[in-house]
Amino acid sequence: MDAWKRLGAFIGSHMAFISPACVVLGVLFPQIGALHPLVTPLFAFMTFQSSLSNTFANLGRALRHPAPMLVSLALAAAGMPCAACALATALFGASPNLVCGVVLEYSVPVAVVAAMWTNMLGGDPALSLATILVSTVAAPFTIPLTLHVLLGQTVEVDAARMMGEMVVSIALPALAGTLANDLTRGRAARELSPVIAPAAKIALVLVVLTNSTGVAPYVRDLTPTLAAVALFICVFAACGYALGLLAARAMRVSDERAVSMTYLVGMRNISAGAVIAGEYFPGEVMFPVVIGTLFQQVLAALFGSLLRRLRAGRAVRVLRKTG
Repeated sequence: MDAWKRLGAFIGSHMAFISPACVVLGVLFPQIGALHPLVTPLFAFMTFQSSLSNTFANLGRALRHPAPMLVSLALAAAGMPCAACALATALFGASPNLVCGVVLEYSVPVAVVAAMWTNMLGGDPALSLATILVSTVAAPFTIPLTLHVLLGQTVEVDAARMMGEMVVSIALPALAGTLANDLTRGRAARELSPVIAPAAKIALVLVVLTNSTGVAPYVRDLTPTLAAVALFICVFAACGYALGLLAARAMRVSDERAVSMTYLVGMRNISAGAVIAGEYFPGEVMFPVVIGTLFQQVLAALFGSLLRRLRAGRAVRVLRKTG
């Protein structure tokens, strides 16, 4: 059991290296995409494990004091899409489909995997789960509205399918994990969560690996314009994480909530964006959406390292003051 837990700790502390390795493997070996049917159950398992450290009391507290959630949602659903539209139009205005893809990339809801990252880094699970739920429930309305206001595009999102995926991958496992922790009076968090945490980290690696296969065709046919779009997506995605962290600092929230806000603003449900792009738009729109797969998890790992260093530095300063 100790070796199993050490494996989980190793994966968690080396995600800054494991994530880019998974991306490279996914691009080089696209046949790994055959594992894609496993992605939804893997997401459900990760959500369950993340929820084991949560309680209904914490969830109620997050809803009673909604400022961090509302700020995260405002930045993710309004601030980022507007900034993406303005910058992409200025840089790639000659290619409307690429601009549309960039805006779509930042119009989709917060990624489910954000809950896994915040849990791994000691974030606030209640804040993360509540924000992800609200973001996903609102997505069938916010995505068409954002695209219509910013681009004049009209799309009809399959609300029933999106809600069904949300129930399976977020709502039910989150409810089960929280309920298990409450019914066992915290034993699930203390005893079960550490045991299955390494499996959840392995699930995260498999998700990153599987999703990365989707960008293989685009990487093979990369043009200078598409390379510029990819660079823009990388830089802009990093700005999303930084914006969440800066907003948390400005609000003077706890370290736990700062971790959650960093990932809630920075991470996007790229799979949902890819489905919408494939169903309603020309093929070129797909590129800015799926290319985010190359960077999202890598940046998540890098910002995880940054958050750890910031927390460690703060702890040292506190010890010096009290010493």
